[in-house]
Amino acid sequence: MPNFPNIILYAIPFFILAMLLELYVTTKQHIKTYQTKDAFTSIAMGLGNVILGFASKILVVFVFFLIYDNFRIFTIPVVWWSFVLLFFADDFAYYWFHRVSHECRLFWASHVVHHSSEYFNLSTALRQTWSGGFYTFIFWLWLPLLGFHPAMILLQMSVSLLYQFWIHTEAIQKMPKWFEAVFNTPSHHRVHHGSNPIYLDRNHAGILIIWDKLFRTFQEELDYEKVTYGLVNNIKSYNLLKIAFKEWWQLLIDASGKRMSVKHRILYLFKSPGWKHDGSGKVSNDLRKEWLKNNTNP
Repeated sequence: MPNFPNIILYAIPFFILAMLLELYVTTKQHIKTYQTKDAFTSIAMGLGNVILGFASKILVVFVFFLIYDNFRIFTIPVVWWSFVLLFFADDFAYYWFHRVSHECRLFWASHVVHHSSEYFNLSTALRQTWSGGFYTFIFWLWLPLLGFHPAMILLQMSVSLLYQFWIHTEAIQKMPKWFEAVFNTPSHHRVHHGSNPIYLDRNHAGILIIWDKLFRTFQEELDYEKVTYGLVNNIKSYNLLKIAFKEWWQLLIDASGKRMSVKHRILYLFKSPGWKHDGSGKVSNDLRKEWLKNNTNP
């Protein structure tokens, strides 16, 4: 079995140094990108994710090996070209995981944590779910089935996570055009964290922005529409438990309402955030269409 290091743990000192550097640079640029309580909340959520990650990884490793050892279609060797294939396969899996996490409330209930900050900085990258690790791995199950070794998959998932750390910043405005055209960048990811209707549920990329362009979920950062970070309805709390589980609680309340069919209760799990069985809710596509109707490029 390949023995790859846990690169996320090795990267923790880099995370700290990078946040300090970003704070220095943004202060020099007169950009108020950090708020003390918010930053410490993000870091605390990240630590909770790491601790719970030990338990969720046991489940993930078990399931990956179960599939790989008993059901794999091919046996893909651990060589350089298989890592190239895995890079694209993992990034494709990440795109669909991320997109579904915005379009299906069952997955949004865990992913909402990452979008709960009203600030956008490197500490925001650390604001991670406490529940998602126990079930979102299903989007990667086709990789061990195809024949990629689980250790390779876990390594590439960590590489993707590391890449996405640096794109959570306002200190970098634009990368070179060729880079912006192919890769996920701070500009693209600022859009993703926007609560502006035009930015909602856009730019789900992990490393490559090409998937968003291919599947028509790409949105350029607009000069005339400054990004407003956070949620359509912000949590307004630094309570870690509230941030981690409020959406789960709200989902339970919505799905257990009175005078509702079983079908509608189930649909609350799988419809987009904002959907209501009585038609009173608005999902992101509704808000986006309203914005486009009322706004034209200056």
